[in-house]
Amino acid sequence: MKLVRHGEPGKEKPGLIDSRGEIRDLSAILDDVNGSTLSDDVLQSLLGHDPSSLPVIAPETRLGPCVGNVGNLICIGLNFEDHAREANLPIPQEPVVFMKSTSAISGPFDNVIRPRDSQKMDWEVELAVVIGKRAAYVTEEQAESHIAGYCVANDLSEREFQFERGGQWDKGKSCETFAPIGPWLVTRDEAADMTNRAMWLEVNGHRYQDGSTLHMIFRPGFLVHYLSRFMTLMPGDVVLTGTPPGVGFGLTPPVFLEPGDSITLGIEGLGEQRAVVVEAPL
Repeated sequence: MKLVRHGEPGKEKPGLIDSRGEIRDLSAILDDVNGSTLSDDVLQSLLGHDPSSLPVIAPETRLGPCVGNVGNLICIGLNFEDHAREANLPIPQEPVVFMKSTSAISGPFDNVIRPRDSQKMDWEVELAVVIGKRAAYVTEEQAESHIAGYCVANDLSEREFQFERGGQWDKGKSCETFAPIGPWLVTRDEAADMTNRAMWLEVNGHRYQDGSTLHMIFRPGFLVHYLSRFMTLMPGDVVLTGTPPGVGFGLTPPVFLEPGDSITLGIEGLGEQRAVVVEAPL
């Protein structure tokens, strides 16, 4: 299934994408697409409903983040060897883990805001893993059963805040709208094998990132296993699994986002995001 959340910010309702690509409303069946509704039992029960019996939502309706009430937004840094090289950072021997604020989450087609005083706003297309079942000390073999599904994410970053302002990376990662997720949550059964999925990102029509999940250092299942050793993952948590090369600060000369820029990104089988950069309100 492809699950969505549709409607105004903060008032999103659950839905799904039918075989014709239409949005169908799930409000009569499901409260929301969030941690309480992502178990295998609930997702399996949804398969018993005929999508054609559900109300059709107008195609121009806004799509919100495909998961609501996210508890933890966990990121894996430098998970592509060639991205680590372009960043002039060591290739990690263990996953590099950091957090983004959940207040950074936004919809897949919402404007993204360049923060006040920003000079080095950057992009990162990433595969996001959505947790469906509590995971603590799970083995790598058990990890897949704890994944509800996958979606596209843009790990937007302000590189001056991240690298030049002291402390941890979080300051450059957690600004408002710096974590668009969606358009869909593709459930584990439909997503199937995520080993070799094309992933790409364009700014103003120019393709900067053109990679594949094949080149991840640490695979999604391993990451769930690894993270569960250090924290308990809860249903609805989202894990961003790293970006391929082609980010702005790794180019010569560097390229950074400006107000008016258009960003398009996607992952094979998981849909596409589009956003316009706007200046932060005064």
